[in-house]
Amino acid sequence: MKHRSALGSPAVHPDTPRDADSAKWWQLAFGVVCMAMIANLQYGWTLFVDPIDSKFHWGRAAIQIAFTIFVATETWLVPIETWFVDRYGPRLVVCFGGFMIASAWVLNAYADSLAMLYLGAVVGGIGAGSVYGTCVGNALKWFPHRRGLAAGATAAGFGAGAAITVVPIAKTIASSGYETAFLYFGIGQGLVVVLVSFLLRKPSTLSPVQKRSVRVPQTKVDRTPKQAVRTLVFWVMYAMFVMVASGGLMAAAQIAPIAHDFKVAGVPVSLFGLQMTALTLAISLDRVFDGFGRPFFGWVSDNIGRENTMFLAFSIAAMAMILLLNLGTNPYVFILATAVYFGVFGEIYSLFPATCGDTFGSKFAASNAGLLYTAKGTAAFLVPFASMVSASFGWSAVFALIIGLNIVAASLAMFVLKPLRRRYLTEEPAGTAEAAKVQAARMA
Repeated sequence: MKHRSALGSPAVHPDTPRDADSAKWWQLAFGVVCMAMIANLQYGWTLFVDPIDSKFHWGRAAIQIAFTIFVATETWLVPIETWFVDRYGPRLVVCFGGFMIASAWVLNAYADSLAMLYLGAVVGGIGAGSVYGTCVGNALKWFPHRRGLAAGATAAGFGAGAAITVVPIAKTIASSGYETAFLYFGIGQGLVVVLVSFLLRKPSTLSPVQKRSVRVPQTKVDRTPKQAVRTLVFWVMYAMFVMVASGGLMAAAQIAPIAHDFKVAGVPVSLFGLQMTALTLAISLDRVFDGFGRPFFGWVSDNIGRENTMFLAFSIAAMAMILLLNLGTNPYVFILATAVYFGVFGEIYSLFPATCGDTFGSKFAASNAGLLYTAKGTAAFLVPFASMVSASFGWSAVFALIIGLNIVAASLAMFVLKPLRRRYLTEEPAGTAEAAKVQAARMA
């Protein structure tokens, strides 16, 4: 028979182990390591395209289809993979993901046909999605009152891993061939993920509830994915995610052509003690600012609120694009404007999962965040549209589109999502009581 407190709620036995405060930070660190190990599947891919084409002469366009397949598979299968996380915990899913990403790069190493290369992309997408969705979802569960910081730090690992290993991969390709790089780094990264997966676990349901400021309103009821997608709140967040993500993906995909058309790509510059061409320095700073912006804006949102931070970040993004549109032919303005833009773009991968967890609860946080993450896949299909617009109307039209999307998203955050979420969360008392009764019945 279970002990009960004076208020009738289930009491925790004195001998029942609780999660140590340090445990959540270790879990966050393990998640960041796993994310760093899958980063090269996306950010390191560009290093392999030309060597593959030089050997087989399939053409860049045909080879890049593999990347599109990878992104689509990695994104759209996350809800299925996170469904397993919410039911069986993170360990099994991440271990499976590690095996799949290793298998993907081994397939790529021996691929002698486009079909085999595309198969590697599918396998890699499944593995990367398993790791990405699990680590972000697990962070949301371990840090219910610091979801912004936790999701941001975890997502930042996705970029940090590429920053650490891109140079070694490039050197391996140059000295031993791309096949060796695929094989060695694939097995190595997959092995690290598999080993770290055994250290991952979900938090205990007996963890004490911390008191927190109402600056970040949170639900008291855990909603299933089926319940979440039936709400207007979810689809407003989804639409905003698509708007901001599509603008960022458009900019990321077109930054080199833009730099060449603005005639700044090969201009040598010296900034922050670094000396290189404007395009190279811009891309390097973009990755640094993107990685830093994810945990930073997540932390900001934990303190001033999710929607307030979204409004701030999306507004800054629009202003950076306006600056780039008008003064981007100056190499220093080009570098700084793109760095600022990507510094506030990456925060969508911390703010939206955190807002989703605040709105729909911790129990199904991985599944619900995974469903919302498919907005990135939706946004990716809009990227080719930017090429069509630029060909017909010039880069000014593309910039105007990105500026408009960010302004609309900022307005939706402040004037639609914020009151909508507040109203949604204040209508919970009846649901909370019902949920409490169900939980008490299960524990009796």
